[in-house]
Amino acid sequence: MTATRSSSSAILRNTLLWSAVITGVLAVVGAVVGYLVGGGTGLVSALIGVLLAALFLGMTAAIILIASRFHGPDKFQIYFGIVIGGWLIKLIVFVVVLLVLRGQPWIDGLVFFFAVLASIISSLVIDLVVVARTRVPYVGDVALPTSADADGDRPSGS
Repeated sequence: MTATRSSSSAILRNTLLWSAVITGVLAVVGAVVGYLVGGGTGLVSALIGVLLAALFLGMTAAIILIASRFHGPDKFQIYFGIVIGGWLIKLIVFVVVLLVLRGQPWIDGLVFFFAVLASIISSLVIDLVVVARTRVPYVGDVALPTSADADGDRPSGS
């Protein structure tokens, strides 16, 4: 089985690439700011917040990339099943992780919150820039007729 790629794959790959770069920058900045604000607890909280947000935001693009292998008129149930199932699992895991981290003595809640918030805002900016700059055809993923097909349909004498 050969998997055809959708035009959104380039957008999602660029989003994952830039998200990884920005996550590294946010981890360094968050660690420094977290340490200055809350000492060792702030440093750990900032790193966990940035990495947790990056993991769950990156999972969204990864889920859609995996599901895009099953796109097509006869496979849309599989595509949507993977997307919705992946997001549901991601949501459940996210809530469980937050419940486990809540009240831990080695987590500074305010630093953690702002680290997650900075990661989410940067992810939204990355998504906006990547989508705005990526060239994707308006028509989408359709097969257009080739010149050989057009010659065969042309009436003789033209």
